[in-house]
Amino acid sequence: QVQLVESGGGLVQAGGSLRLSCAASGSIFSFNVMGWYRQAPGKQRELVASQTRSGTTNYADSVKGRFTISRDNAKKTVYLQMNSLKPEDTAVYYCNAVYGNTYWGQGTQVTVSS
Repeated sequence: QVQLVESGGGLVQAGGSLRLSCAASGSIFSFNVMGWYRQAPGKQRELVASQTRSGTTNYADSVKGRFTISRDNAKKTVYLQMNSLKPEDTAVYYCNAVYGNTYWGQGTQVTVSS
């Protein structure tokens, strides 16, 4: 049984920063890919950033230069440092992990006020 638990969401003013964390528990020692997706009201869920076990990263164009993903494989934790936040970053952010199957966290709300 794999569980992903996110933390760190909240309300922040435009230009501010937040750091999301996602801790995985269960039998899988190291995921092939860990990442973050987001879903704004009325929109489809979209990839924000991902990182492979070896460290290769991938970012959505809309967050490049502002967000940084990192992971601690020993702790089975992935982080998302979000800087220079914009109102359009407002969404529910979901942690994602892949090892054969795809696993999802419950989501954490990020709200950026203008």
